[in-house]
Amino acid sequence: MYACDYESPLGRMLLAADGDGLAGAWFYGQRYFARGLEDDEKNVELEAPALAAARRWLDAYFAEERPSAADVPLAPRGTAFQRRVWDALLAIPYGETRTYGELAAALGSSPRAVGSAVGKNPVSVIIPCHRVVGADGSLTGYAGDLDRKCALLELELESTAPAR
Repeated sequence: MYACDYESPLGRMLLAADGDGLAGAWFYGQRYFARGLEDDEKNVELEAPALAAARRWLDAYFAEERPSAADVPLAPRGTAFQRRVWDALLAIPYGETRTYGELAAALGSSPRAVGSAVGKNPVSVIIPCHRVVGADGSLTGYAGDLDRKCALLELELESTAPAR
């Protein structure tokens, strides 16, 4: 496992990759931080192509350049259901949101099960779990904290707003 820190405008992140791709991107202190990685895997400071791709993607994202998640080889660790939910998150367009209920209906599941899988997304920002909101549009359930979720959504909305 390869790992490195990334200094984002919203706080330091840990990026982790294996030979298949990016396995994790977590904000330090978030729920489920580095979940699934062994302690000895968390401290390896080696380079991997997926880490370089993730850093480029994050740089572009925070510069409001709307990068494509397809530019980063993704290899998140999770159950088959979790991976289905994370794939559904990748289909939410930049600057838009979906409710847990909408995702659940599309996946033939319950909002609670979808919420659990969304909350355990190991690749923050790139797999855009911040684009999922409550049934009434409220900001709920972001493992990286609601202030970050709000900032991510504001960044996307600002870059999609028509010029004045």
